[in-house]
Amino acid sequence: MSALPQLQRTSGQIRTETRFTGIGTGETTSRVRRETRGAKSGFYIRFGKRILDTAGALAAFVIVSPVLFLCAVALRLESRGPIFYRQWRVGQHGRLFQVIKLRTMVQGADKRGPKITASGDPRITSVGKVLRKTKMDELPQLLNVLRNEMSLVGPRPEVPEYTLKYSLAEKKVLDVKPGITGPASLAHINEERLLASRTDKEHFYVTTIMRRKLQIDLAYCRRVSFFEDFKIVLLTVVALFVPADFNAKGVKTPPCVNSEKAGLEVEGPGRS
Repeated sequence: MSALPQLQRTSGQIRTETRFTGIGTGETTSRVRRETRGAKSGFYIRFGKRILDTAGALAAFVIVSPVLFLCAVALRLESRGPIFYRQWRVGQHGRLFQVIKLRTMVQGADKRGPKITASGDPRITSVGKVLRKTKMDELPQLLNVLRNEMSLVGPRPEVPEYTLKYSLAEKKVLDVKPGITGPASLAHINEERLLASRTDKEHFYVTTIMRRKLQIDLAYCRRVSFFEDFKIVLLTVVALFVPADFNAKGVKTPPCVNSEKAGLEVEGPGRS
């Protein structure tokens, strides 16, 4: 049996699991209602964001095409394997799509180690280290934006097995289209360095980092606007040119989230 039907069933579980037990009354009920509130709606959400995504992705793709070509040549010369890496992720409303990235690891890396990858992982190629540090491996996702699978700005898409771990409140992040960059990505831009010191990388990511990122993304979903997206794009550009110890001060995070102790989405055999 192919992997795709299995993933589709997984996606169905994501969309249909709606029960949330253990809810009390009074203040607790009010808190849950606030947390499970979906993304705001308006002209920008319904029409403007897609128009800007298409125009922005087209312009960016033209500009970065020479860079992508050079990256592809470097990958081909350094190691065996495909230039691009495709992986199933969960998109808006639980729909599955294949995210596209430049390959940064040796061929068959998913069979040689854990899903989560940290700084110093021996499976990362020399060219891959540069691509990951500069985030150039994310550039092919402009194609995902043009295919209306992603947005320029939004929550980073997760793999199905991690999305199944979302609570009812956290699943509201699937109300909006996933993005190439977003507030959680900026607040956790040094994530791989943080994970490098952990022996329980996957457990720590799922129980701690992913929860922090979801809180930030849920806050973004409730205030999506042109100015918010424009600010995040500018902050992303700044982060790319000043990557060392970047502090996303312009990104609003919930009080319980310490963005200085976390760090961009992990990329590994299961997520790269």
